[in-house]
Amino acid sequence: MNDIIYGISFALHLLSTVVWIGGMFFSYMALRPAVVQTLEGPFRLKLWGNTLSQFFPWVNISIILLITSGLVMLYTRNIQLVAYLKIMIGLGVVMMLIFGHVYFAAFKKLKQAIIVENWETGESKLAQIRKLIGINLVLGLILVTIVGIAKNL
Repeated sequence: MNDIIYGISFALHLLSTVVWIGGMFFSYMALRPAVVQTLEGPFRLKLWGNTLSQFFPWVNISIILLITSGLVMLYTRNIQLVAYLKIMIGLGVVMMLIFGHVYFAAFKKLKQAIIVENWETGESKLAQIRKLIGINLVLGLILVTIVGIAKNL
């Protein structure tokens, strides 16, 4: 039974990682350049506000599943925290904290700026969100690389 629980937890862990990091990659590497080339000012801000409103609930679900599935995997296999797992947990926590700041501070202010049509503040908050998502994307890609290499040694 532990093997089934572990397998389900592992699959949920991977899927949650794909959703979060893949979503950031798509947003940063594909959507952002297209939006910059296509839309200006208020239209760009409104698109980003709506896009992030759709994406962030999935990130919240992913974070809950990452924490839960990670703990379940550690518990069901009584896994010792070797170096790469400590790095994974540490980077994961940093990424979650960065996302928390994006979600509860910058994104909240972006949405408010869009509502009151304060485009200057909106642009400033969007730039802040972009930088923090860029940092999280790099951390996520490093995390996946480290784990992928370490797991196969």
